[in-house]
Amino acid sequence: MPFIGKIEYHYLHAGITWSDGGGAFGLVPKIIWEKKLPPDEYNRVPLHLNCLLIKSDGKNILVDTGLGHKLDERGARNFGLDNSGGTLLGALEKLGLAATDINIVVDTHLHADHCGGNTMHHPETGAVVPTFPNAEYWIQRLEWADAMYPNERTRATYLLDNYRPLADTGQLKLINGDTPVATGVSTVITRGHTRAHQSVLIESAGEYGLFVADMASLSYHFERTAWVTAYDVEPLENIETKRRWQNWAADTNATVLFQHDPHIRAAKLHRAGRHFKLTPLDD
Repeated sequence: MPFIGKIEYHYLHAGITWSDGGGAFGLVPKIIWEKKLPPDEYNRVPLHLNCLLIKSDGKNILVDTGLGHKLDERGARNFGLDNSGGTLLGALEKLGLAATDINIVVDTHLHADHCGGNTMHHPETGAVVPTFPNAEYWIQRLEWADAMYPNERTRATYLLDNYRPLADTGQLKLINGDTPVATGVSTVITRGHTRAHQSVLIESAGEYGLFVADMASLSYHFERTAWVTAYDVEPLENIETKRRWQNWAADTNATVLFQHDPHIRAAKLHRAGRHFKLTPLDD
């Protein structure tokens, strides 16, 4: 099992979305990015929905929850959802855990592919209820505000059923800025993808790790400062955020944990002249 210092973590695979390559790579010309991640015949690339389980202070901390299972057939098709490789609850079960064993859920942000699994349809009533009945859900206050009042661009991914029921059940915890979660685990604001996007920092026994979420959706985005997705609300802010954390990761020899990359889930970043280069790790 993987550790950062004394803190145990596990990747939980929650499916794949097939997304347009232009969305994933933004202004990067296709003739360049397709050599890194070849698209299918519909110009789609696979983005994995990898969530993270962290164990600290006797607590099970779940970071993000994937798309979940509330989408109808049309919604699942629009997202290009493929659950054939397993589900979030199935991944937990392989670790001997049930939904009731999760103590804290940290949502890096409230885009549907990161928080859709927050809630589910009750098997008897069909009502939308929290998937993790004993968990407190930690969400940045500004992200909550943006998600509750989406605009024309964001309303297709800010879906109220993914997070509003948490307030109704008293399981919502709104936080402001960088926040300790448990011993050696904290959230850090990594603005750019959204105004209050947060990543999860692990510090233990002189070792460091960072679950970057959509600060760098793919490993290529973390190597290349200028590469940003078309989904970033504040692309120029994201570039400056990455610049800070690239230097931090190289200086601390941190383990960088990626969420969507189909090939690299964990890596070390080092300087290569004026640029950066990732060395993948076995996680």
